Amino acid sequence: MQDAREQVPRVTLAQVADRAGVSLKTASRALGGEQYVSHETLTKVLAAANALGYRRNAAASLLASGHLVESIGLIAGDFTNPFYSALAQSVEDDIRQQGMHLSVATSWESAEQERRIVDDLASRQTKALVVVSAMSDHADYAQVQARGVPVVFVDRPAVNLDADSVVFDNRMGGRLAAQHLLDLGHTRIAFVGDYAWLPTYRERLEGMAAVLDGATSSWRELLRDDAHDVASSRARTRELLALPDPPTAIVAGNNRILLGVLEELSATGPDDAPAVIGIDEPEWARVMGITTVAGDVEAVGHHAARLAVSRLGDRTRPVEHVVLPMRLTPRRSTARHGSDSAPLRAE
Repeated sequence: MQDAREQVPRVTLAQVADRAGVSLKTASRALGGEQYVSHETLTKVLAAANALGYRRNAAASLLASGHLVESIGLIAGDFTNPFYSALAQSVEDDIRQQGMHLSVATSWESAEQERRIVDDLASRQTKALVVVSAMSDHADYAQVQARGVPVVFVDRPAVNLDADSVVFDNRMGGRLAAQHLLDLGHTRIAFVGDYAWLPTYRERLEGMAAVLDGATSSWRELLRDDAHDVASSRARTRELLALPDPPTAIVAGNNRILLGVLEELSATGPDDAPAVIGIDEPEWARVMGITTVAGDVEAVGHHAARLAVSRLGDRTRPVEHVVLPMRLTPRRSTARHGSDSAPLRAE
Protein backbone atom coordinates (compact mmCIF):
# COMPACT_ATOMS: atom_id res chain seq x y z
CA MET A 1 0.00 0.00 0.00
CA GLN A 2 1.29 3.44 -0.87
CA ASP A 3 2.26 5.60 2.08
CA ALA A 4 -0.44 8.19 2.68
CA ARG A 5 2.18 10.89 2.96
CA GLU A 6 3.18 10.32 -0.66
CA GLN A 7 -0.37 11.04 -1.82
CA VAL A 8 -0.29 14.61 -0.52
CA PRO A 9 0.52 17.00 -3.41
CA ARG A 10 3.90 18.65 -2.98
CA VAL A 11 3.76 22.38 -2.34
CA THR A 12 5.33 24.24 -5.23
CA LEU A 13 7.54 27.29 -5.27
CA ALA A 14 4.82 29.08 -7.24
CA GLN A 15 2.39 28.58 -4.36
CA VAL A 16 4.94 30.02 -1.94
CA ALA A 17 5.43 33.03 -4.20
CA ASP A 18 1.69 33.60 -4.52
CA ARG A 19 1.12 33.43 -0.76
CA ALA A 20 4.05 35.81 -0.11
CA GLY A 21 2.83 38.22 -2.81
CA VAL A 22 6.11 38.15 -4.74
CA SER A 23 7.20 36.90 -8.14
CA LEU A 24 8.38 33.34 -8.67
CA LYS A 25 11.89 34.62 -9.38
CA THR A 26 11.97 36.61 -6.15
CA ALA A 27 10.80 33.61 -4.15
CA SER A 28 13.51 31.49 -5.73
CA ARG A 29 16.15 34.07 -4.92
CA ALA A 30 14.96 34.36 -1.33
CA LEU A 31 15.01 30.61 -0.72
CA GLY A 32 18.29 30.28 -2.62
CA GLY A 33 20.12 32.69 -0.35
CA GLU A 34 20.63 35.55 -2.83
CA GLN A 35 22.03 38.67 -1.21
CA TYR A 36 19.86 41.05 -3.21
CA VAL A 37 16.60 40.15 -1.46
CA SER A 38 15.48 42.67 1.15
CA HIS A 39 14.96 41.57 4.73
CA GLU A 40 11.22 42.32 4.48
CA THR A 41 10.82 40.19 1.36
CA LEU A 42 12.91 37.38 2.81
CA THR A 43 10.76 37.33 5.94
CA LYS A 44 7.53 37.13 3.89
CA VAL A 45 8.82 34.32 1.67
CA LEU A 46 10.12 32.25 4.57
CA ALA A 47 6.87 32.73 6.47
CA ALA A 48 4.86 31.58 3.44
CA ALA A 49 7.14 28.57 2.92
CA ASN A 50 6.79 27.54 6.56
CA ALA A 51 3.02 28.02 6.57
CA LEU A 52 2.59 25.86 3.45
CA GLY A 53 5.10 23.24 4.51
CA TYR A 54 7.22 23.85 1.44
CA ARG A 55 10.07 21.35 1.11
CA ARG A 56 13.08 23.57 0.94
CA ASN A 57 16.44 22.43 -0.30
CA ALA A 58 19.32 22.15 2.13
CA ALA A 59 20.56 25.69 1.54
CA ALA A 60 17.13 27.20 2.03
CA SER A 61 16.59 25.22 5.23
CA LEU A 62 19.82 26.58 6.62
CA LEU A 63 18.80 30.07 5.56
CA ALA A 64 15.48 29.79 7.38
CA SER A 65 17.22 28.72 10.58
CA GLY A 66 19.72 31.56 10.30
CA HIS A 67 22.72 29.24 9.87
CA LEU A 68 23.52 29.56 6.19
CA VAL A 69 27.27 29.28 5.62
CA GLU A 70 28.10 30.87 2.31
CA SER A 71 30.89 29.45 0.22
CA ILE A 72 33.16 30.46 -2.63
CA GLY A 73 34.39 27.75 -4.96
CA LEU A 74 37.98 27.47 -6.19
CA ILE A 75 38.66 25.36 -9.28
CA ALA A 76 42.31 24.69 -10.14
CA GLY A 77 44.22 22.37 -12.42
CA ASP A 78 46.15 20.22 -9.99
CA PHE A 79 46.41 20.67 -6.23
CA THR A 80 49.60 18.60 -6.12
CA ASN A 81 51.19 21.79 -7.46
CA PRO A 82 52.19 23.94 -4.44
CA PHE A 83 51.17 27.07 -6.36
CA TYR A 84 47.51 26.11 -6.13
CA SER A 85 47.59 25.10 -2.47
CA ALA A 86 49.18 28.46 -1.61
CA LEU A 87 46.51 30.19 -3.69
CA ALA A 88 43.74 28.32 -1.89
CA GLN A 89 45.13 29.21 1.52
CA SER A 90 45.32 32.89 0.62
CA VAL A 91 41.75 33.02 -0.71
CA GLU A 92 40.43 31.13 2.31
CA ASP A 93 42.21 33.42 4.79
CA ASP A 94 40.45 36.44 3.29
CA ILE A 95 36.94 35.10 2.82
CA ARG A 96 36.87 33.56 6.29
CA GLN A 97 36.90 37.10 7.62
CA GLN A 98 33.66 37.64 5.68
CA GLY A 99 32.04 34.61 7.33
CA MET A 100 32.46 32.45 4.23
CA HIS A 101 34.27 29.21 3.57
CA LEU A 102 36.15 27.82 0.57
CA SER A 103 35.20 24.78 -1.50
CA VAL A 104 38.01 23.43 -3.68
CA ALA A 105 38.01 21.14 -6.69
CA THR A 106 40.50 20.14 -9.37
CA SER A 107 39.79 19.91 -13.09
CA TRP A 108 43.01 18.01 -13.84
CA GLU A 109 43.35 20.47 -16.75
CA SER A 110 40.22 19.01 -18.40
CA ALA A 111 37.72 21.46 -19.89
CA GLU A 112 34.91 18.91 -19.58
CA GLN A 113 35.71 18.22 -15.94
CA GLU A 114 35.78 21.95 -15.30
CA ARG A 115 32.29 22.34 -16.80
CA ARG A 116 30.93 19.58 -14.58
CA ILE A 117 32.46 21.13 -11.48
CA VAL A 118 31.10 24.58 -12.34
CA ASP A 119 27.58 23.21 -12.82
CA ASP A 120 27.80 21.30 -9.56
CA LEU A 121 29.07 24.24 -7.51
CA ALA A 122 26.54 26.65 -9.03
CA SER A 123 23.68 24.24 -8.26
CA ARG A 124 24.85 24.06 -4.64
CA GLN A 125 24.34 27.80 -4.19
CA THR A 126 28.05 28.57 -4.25
CA LYS A 127 28.17 32.36 -4.07
CA ALA A 128 31.12 32.96 -6.38
CA LEU A 129 33.78 31.06 -8.31
CA VAL A 130 37.54 31.58 -8.50
CA VAL A 131 38.83 29.66 -11.49
CA VAL A 132 42.19 28.62 -12.92
CA SER A 133 40.60 27.57 -16.17
CA ALA A 134 41.52 24.73 -18.51
CA MET A 135 39.25 26.18 -21.22
CA SER A 136 40.41 28.15 -24.25
CA ASP A 137 37.06 29.99 -24.56
CA HIS A 138 34.98 31.17 -21.61
CA ALA A 139 31.83 32.39 -23.33
CA ASP A 140 29.83 29.64 -21.61
CA TYR A 141 30.59 31.21 -18.24
CA ALA A 142 28.15 33.98 -19.16
CA GLN A 143 25.38 31.53 -18.22
CA VAL A 144 26.92 31.14 -14.77
CA GLN A 145 27.12 34.91 -14.36
CA ALA A 146 23.48 35.17 -15.44
CA ARG A 147 22.57 32.85 -12.57
CA GLY A 148 24.00 35.44 -10.19
CA VAL A 149 27.35 33.71 -9.59
CA PRO A 150 30.36 36.03 -10.06
CA VAL A 151 33.44 34.45 -11.64
CA VAL A 152 37.03 35.59 -11.04
CA PHE A 153 39.73 34.13 -13.30
CA VAL A 154 43.20 33.73 -11.83
CA ASP A 155 46.58 32.86 -13.39
CA ARG A 156 44.91 32.59 -16.81
CA PRO A 157 42.70 35.41 -18.11
CA ALA A 158 39.15 35.08 -19.40
CA VAL A 159 38.68 34.76 -23.16
CA ASN A 160 35.49 36.01 -24.87
CA LEU A 161 33.97 36.97 -21.52
CA ASP A 162 33.81 40.12 -19.40
CA ALA A 163 35.01 38.95 -16.00
CA ASP A 164 37.40 40.01 -13.26
CA SER A 165 40.88 38.48 -13.42
CA VAL A 166 44.17 38.34 -11.54
CA VAL A 167 47.26 37.23 -13.45
CA PHE A 168 51.03 37.58 -13.37
CA ASP A 169 52.98 39.51 -15.96
CA ASN A 170 54.32 36.31 -17.50
CA ARG A 171 56.05 38.10 -20.37
CA MET A 172 58.05 39.98 -17.75
CA GLY A 173 58.91 36.64 -16.16
CA GLY A 174 60.22 35.25 -19.43
CA ARG A 175 62.26 38.38 -20.08
CA LEU A 176 63.81 38.34 -16.61
CA ALA A 177 64.89 34.70 -16.90
CA ALA A 178 66.33 35.11 -20.39
CA GLN A 179 68.17 38.36 -19.66
CA HIS A 180 69.72 36.96 -16.48
CA LEU A 181 71.16 33.97 -18.35
CA LEU A 182 72.25 36.08 -21.30
CA ASP A 183 74.06 38.47 -18.97
CA LEU A 184 75.93 35.47 -17.53
CA GLY A 185 77.18 34.53 -20.98
CA HIS A 186 74.79 31.69 -21.82
CA THR A 187 73.64 31.28 -25.42
CA ARG A 188 72.39 27.67 -25.43
CA ILE A 189 69.36 28.28 -23.22
CA ALA A 190 66.66 25.61 -23.02
CA PHE A 191 63.07 26.16 -21.94
CA VAL A 192 61.13 23.19 -20.55
CA GLY A 193 57.51 24.33 -20.52
CA ASP A 194 54.01 23.17 -19.59
CA TYR A 195 51.21 22.37 -22.05
CA ALA A 196 51.74 24.43 -25.19
CA TRP A 197 48.11 25.63 -25.17
CA LEU A 198 48.41 27.32 -21.79
CA PRO A 199 48.48 31.12 -21.96
CA THR A 200 51.07 31.18 -19.17
CA TYR A 201 53.42 29.05 -21.29
CA ARG A 202 52.88 31.14 -24.41
CA GLU A 203 53.41 34.44 -22.59
CA ARG A 204 56.59 33.27 -20.86
CA LEU A 205 57.87 32.04 -24.19
CA GLU A 206 57.09 35.41 -25.79
CA GLY A 207 59.02 37.15 -23.03
CA MET A 208 62.06 34.95 -23.59
CA ALA A 209 61.82 35.46 -27.34
CA ALA A 210 61.84 39.24 -26.93
CA VAL A 211 65.28 38.95 -25.33
CA LEU A 212 66.85 35.96 -27.08
CA ASP A 213 65.75 36.16 -30.72
CA GLY A 214 68.21 38.94 -31.46
CA ALA A 215 70.99 37.52 -29.31
CA THR A 216 71.27 33.80 -30.11
CA SER A 217 69.99 31.59 -32.88
CA SER A 218 70.21 28.30 -31.00
CA TRP A 219 67.67 28.68 -28.24
CA ARG A 220 64.54 27.77 -30.20
CA GLU A 221 65.90 24.32 -31.03
CA LEU A 222 66.10 23.77 -27.28
CA LEU A 223 62.40 24.40 -26.58
CA ARG A 224 60.51 21.49 -25.03
CA ASP A 225 56.83 21.66 -24.01
CA ASP A 226 53.99 19.45 -22.70
CA ALA A 227 56.05 18.76 -19.56
CA HIS A 228 53.09 19.02 -17.20
CA ASP A 229 54.39 16.75 -14.45
CA VAL A 230 57.64 15.55 -12.92
CA ALA A 231 57.95 12.44 -15.09
CA SER A 232 57.49 14.27 -18.39
CA SER A 233 59.82 17.03 -17.23
CA ARG A 234 62.52 14.49 -16.48
CA ALA A 235 62.05 12.97 -19.93
CA ARG A 236 62.42 16.35 -21.66
CA THR A 237 65.52 17.15 -19.59
CA ARG A 238 67.07 13.76 -20.38
CA GLU A 239 66.50 14.44 -24.06
CA LEU A 240 68.20 17.83 -23.82
CA LEU A 241 71.21 16.47 -21.95
CA ALA A 242 71.67 13.77 -24.59
CA LEU A 243 72.12 16.31 -27.40
CA PRO A 244 75.58 16.53 -29.00
CA ASP A 245 75.69 20.14 -27.85
CA PRO A 246 73.51 20.25 -24.72
CA PRO A 247 72.19 23.46 -23.19
CA THR A 248 74.33 25.36 -20.73
CA ALA A 249 71.20 26.65 -18.97
CA ILE A 250 67.62 25.42 -18.46
CA VAL A 251 64.55 27.47 -17.62
CA ALA A 252 61.88 25.32 -15.93
CA GLY A 253 58.37 26.56 -16.71
CA ASN A 254 56.82 25.96 -13.26
CA ASN A 255 57.65 24.38 -9.93
CA ARG A 256 56.62 20.82 -10.88
CA ILE A 257 58.75 21.07 -14.01
CA LEU A 258 61.61 22.44 -11.91
CA LEU A 259 61.43 19.40 -9.64
CA GLY A 260 61.63 17.09 -12.67
CA VAL A 261 64.61 18.98 -14.09
CA LEU A 262 66.49 18.77 -10.80
CA GLU A 263 65.69 15.09 -10.32
CA GLU A 264 67.07 14.28 -13.76
CA LEU A 265 70.21 16.34 -13.21
CA SER A 266 70.74 14.61 -9.87
CA ALA A 267 70.23 11.15 -11.39
CA THR A 268 72.43 11.59 -14.46
CA GLY A 269 75.11 13.73 -12.83
CA PRO A 270 76.38 15.51 -15.96
CA ASP A 271 80.04 16.53 -15.73
CA ASP A 272 79.12 20.14 -16.43
CA ALA A 273 75.63 20.68 -14.99
CA PRO A 274 73.65 23.45 -16.68
CA ALA A 275 72.51 26.52 -14.84
CA VAL A 276 68.87 26.31 -13.78
CA ILE A 277 66.13 28.90 -13.30
CA GLY A 278 62.68 27.95 -12.02
CA ILE A 279 59.55 29.94 -12.76
CA ASP A 280 57.46 29.96 -9.54
CA GLU A 281 59.05 29.65 -6.13
CA PRO A 282 58.50 26.48 -4.10
CA GLU A 283 59.81 26.73 -0.54
CA TRP A 284 62.57 24.21 -1.18
CA ALA A 285 64.06 26.42 -3.93
CA ARG A 286 65.53 28.67 -1.25
CA VAL A 287 67.09 25.73 0.57
CA MET A 288 68.63 24.32 -2.61
CA GLY A 289 69.84 27.66 -3.84
CA ILE A 290 67.71 27.69 -7.01
CA THR A 291 67.37 30.96 -8.90
CA THR A 292 63.69 31.71 -9.46
CA VAL A 293 61.42 34.10 -11.29
CA ALA A 294 58.14 34.37 -9.42
CA GLY A 295 55.24 36.54 -8.39
CA ASP A 296 53.45 36.83 -5.06
CA VAL A 297 50.95 33.97 -4.97
CA GLU A 298 49.40 35.25 -1.76
CA ALA A 299 48.70 38.56 -3.48
CA VAL A 300 46.86 36.68 -6.24
CA GLY A 301 44.64 35.03 -3.64
CA HIS A 302 43.99 38.30 -1.79
CA HIS A 303 43.00 40.09 -4.99
CA ALA A 304 40.81 37.19 -6.12
CA ALA A 305 38.97 37.11 -2.80
CA ARG A 306 38.52 40.88 -2.85
CA LEU A 307 37.13 40.85 -6.38
CA ALA A 308 34.73 37.98 -5.67
CA VAL A 309 33.34 39.58 -2.51
CA SER A 310 33.15 43.02 -4.13
CA ARG A 311 31.26 41.61 -7.10
CA LEU A 312 28.77 39.99 -4.74
CA GLY A 313 28.10 43.40 -3.25
CA ASP A 314 27.90 45.31 -6.53
CA ARG A 315 27.23 43.49 -9.80
CA THR A 316 27.44 46.74 -11.77
CA ARG A 317 31.02 47.67 -10.84
CA PRO A 318 33.47 47.85 -13.78
CA VAL A 319 35.35 44.67 -14.64
CA GLU A 320 38.80 44.72 -13.07
CA HIS A 321 41.95 43.11 -14.51
CA VAL A 322 44.84 42.90 -12.06
CA VAL A 323 48.32 42.19 -13.48
CA LEU A 324 50.96 41.49 -10.84
CA PRO A 325 54.71 41.80 -11.46
CA MET A 326 57.25 38.99 -11.33
CA ARG A 327 60.73 39.30 -9.86
CA LEU A 328 64.05 37.50 -10.28
CA THR A 329 65.81 36.09 -7.20
CA PRO A 330 69.37 35.05 -8.14
CA ARG A 331 70.87 32.10 -6.25
CA ARG A 332 73.63 29.52 -6.66
CA SER A 333 71.99 27.56 -9.49
CA THR A 334 72.89 30.29 -11.96
CA ALA A 335 76.39 30.89 -10.58
CA ARG A 336 78.91 31.52 -13.31
CA HIS A 337 80.42 28.52 -15.07
CA GLY A 338 83.09 26.88 -12.97
CA SER A 339 81.90 28.26 -9.63
CA ASP A 340 82.45 25.96 -6.67
CA SER A 341 79.03 26.97 -5.33
CA ALA A 342 77.00 25.26 -8.07
CA PRO A 343 74.58 22.93 -6.21
CA LEU A 344 73.43 20.64 -8.98
CA ARG A 345 76.39 18.36 -9.61
CA ALA A 346 75.79 14.82 -8.33
CA GLU A 347 78.28 13.61 -5.70
